[in-house]
Amino acid sequence: MRALRWLLVLAALGLAGCGREAPAGAARPFPQHVGYPGQQAAPGRYPQEDLDAHVRAYYGEWKRRYLKVAGRDAAGRPLYRIVHSLKKPDETVSEGMGYGMMIVAYLAGADPEARELFDGLFRYVQAHPSDVDPRLMGWIQPPDGNGNDSAFDGDADIAYALLLADRQWGSGGAVDYAAAARTRLEAIAESTVGPASRLPMLGDWVDPGGRLEEDLKYTEFSPRISDFMPAHFRAFGAFTGDALWDEVEAAARRAVSGLEEGYSPGTGLMPDFARPVHDMGFPLKPVEPGFLEGPHDGDYDYNAGRYPWRASTAVLLYGDAFWRERMDKLSHWAESATGGDPARLNAGYHLDGTPTEGQAYFTVFFAAPLATAAMTQPDQQAWLDALYEAIHDRHEDYYEDSVTLLNLLLLSNNYWAP
Repeated sequence: MRALRWLLVLAALGLAGCGREAPAGAARPFPQHVGYPGQQAAPGRYPQEDLDAHVRAYYGEWKRRYLKVAGRDAAGRPLYRIVHSLKKPDETVSEGMGYGMMIVAYLAGADPEARELFDGLFRYVQAHPSDVDPRLMGWIQPPDGNGNDSAFDGDADIAYALLLADRQWGSGGAVDYAAAARTRLEAIAESTVGPASRLPMLGDWVDPGGRLEEDLKYTEFSPRISDFMPAHFRAFGAFTGDALWDEVEAAARRAVSGLEEGYSPGTGLMPDFARPVHDMGFPLKPVEPGFLEGPHDGDYDYNAGRYPWRASTAVLLYGDAFWRERMDKLSHWAESATGGDPARLNAGYHLDGTPTEGQAYFTVFFAAPLATAAMTQPDQQAWLDALYEAIHDRHEDYYEDSVTLLNLLLLSNNYWAP
């Protein structure tokens, strides 16, 4: 009888088994109106109900454009995927699957289909494993001919989304979200975290010690800076009890501090990718053009533009002083560089703050994370309001819109930690 009573207590606390039992509906339905410990400002031109309505409307259009049926599994259950681009509607990337799973989990309650969609998205992830570590997802589907391997950010967001799902619906249903998160986090730790650097590696294809024939080009010391996700790392550590995730965040701090001191002391801007000043180890420097994706790999471009969102999340959810200081510099630089007018934001910058050439156009991709950064500052209300006005109802393509929607969840105080 004593054992039964203890099991009932555990069940009530959500601690029995691998995960919590599935509640009748969403445990944290949208909207949530979370009080962020690190918040200094909020969009001021609209009442809360309008901010919530903006998220719902943006989600509705995002879902219509990008969330697609992708067949059925062997049991006849539907699969869903996020399209990579309106120009490439047949492609899907793991990054998009992570974004989509997070978004759907946060919109549960507002969307009665949320759990079905989430499970179908996850079934698609499971159906497309990496050839290197099959516990992770192959980064692009269909494979592009350069190897079916993983990308750190996609799997990290998928793991975080599984933690959200465990809190939202419990793990006693068709999918054991907690067990799936644990398996993916073990794989991420074993295959995509540098054993010596503790930095996120680009994916499971990277040899931590480098490839000599490529002159140590891709190693455990050549990260994508937007893979620094300190709020995710905190959640992963809390869930697993593994001190590794404290080490990963500490390594990210070390990398960012060195890059800022050496290359962006006046702006706080980060490059898309970094590599060692010397053959291996810290400190890091911005990479050369054409390192992995294009001519702006060493600039604040279409990877690093996510950095303010990732860093600001740690400030808002946890009140972190280190990341607040980083956002203080970057956010004030951005306001000053544009004269407080978001329309003057360039779509990319060199680390000294000069605009990159040929990219003099506005996109929500760069503006939305800067709006979240402004939430961490007590003296940027006008800048925050101007950024919010520029993004809350503007749609572009999958990448820009997905990042914007995740930032709108933060901006409306509807982004919660699992």
